[in-house]
Amino acid sequence: MIVHTLLIRADGGTQMGTGHLMRCLALAQGWQEAGGEVLFVLAWEMPAIEERLWQEGMQVAHLVGVVAGSEADAAATAVLANQHHARWVVVDGYHFHSAYQKQIKEAGFSLLFIDDNAHADHYYADLVLNQNIYAQAHLYQAREPYTRLLLGTSFALLRREFWPWRGWQRPMLEVASHLLVTLGGSDPDNVTLKVIQALQQLSGDWEAVIVVGGQNPHYQELVTAVGNDPRFQLRQNVPNMPELMAWADLAVSAGGSSIWELAFMGVPTLLVTLADNQSEAVNTLAQNGICLKLDQNRTLTLARVKEYLESVLKDSAQRALMHKRARDLVDGYGVVRIVNNMQSADLEEQHESIEGC
Repeated sequence: MIVHTLLIRADGGTQMGTGHLMRCLALAQGWQEAGGEVLFVLAWEMPAIEERLWQEGMQVAHLVGVVAGSEADAAATAVLANQHHARWVVVDGYHFHSAYQKQIKEAGFSLLFIDDNAHADHYYADLVLNQNIYAQAHLYQAREPYTRLLLGTSFALLRREFWPWRGWQRPMLEVASHLLVTLGGSDPDNVTLKVIQALQQLSGDWEAVIVVGGQNPHYQELVTAVGNDPRFQLRQNVPNMPELMAWADLAVSAGGSSIWELAFMGVPTLLVTLADNQSEAVNTLAQNGICLKLDQNRTLTLARVKEYLESVLKDSAQRALMHKRARDLVDGYGVVRIVNNMQSADLEEQHESIEGC
């Protein structure tokens, strides 16, 4: 059983931090399940997410007046880790590079580095985690001899609410009628509005749940767009995403971390690339027939959204194939495997310490 604290230093901002924090929450929940405590260290205040962390029994601390990923950031993080008796530090975000990893290691902590695109020049972490479908060892040739790689969707970070759905079987209907729209925590370009407008042009018997993140600045505009149309439900800060994904016959999603949740739940999905760092995952998933790629956020047209929706809603064979390939991709045990690797690394370190006595 784990008896020490896990410190998570996650990058959180108004436009890109939600996904990082939610996947770190999944790891934190796995750490709790194994008996440990968790401290999140944030550089920005994010009230809705922080409230969720407190409700989960986790602590939250803020870094004030430091640049994310800087030497001062690493030093302040190390101080907090010492104060809270943390053995492991988890780092997630694009501001954290080689020097940051080295500084945390030199401060005496075990380090798990969550990565997406091999953006660091060198890796000093004990464990490098890249949960993406395109993750390959050759991306991390510049690493320390002790660095272990946790690569691919078998390490997908799914939160605790998804765990009871392992092994669930989705019924496949001839014609889809339940649509889920989830375009990230912030959706700064308001692609959600474009999807709503495309749906309003669809005929047939359907209903849609529109999930809006807590950082979305366009919420009132979406409320106005939906109006009193009974086919739409607009929901913010949803606590029951697995139930909504089980309800949905088809989803329209951003290409962030929610794609692994949708894959786990076997939801046939149309993906929109909202940021450059999502492109490789979206393209790889589309090339493997696991999803359909709509377009980049700024070039996406109403006509394209409407065309794809009309086609896939009626094509049960295509949805069934997407469902099967998605379910084969993510089995829901990623967090368990990661925590087991962290515990294994601890045991190896203890063994080496005994041998060195």
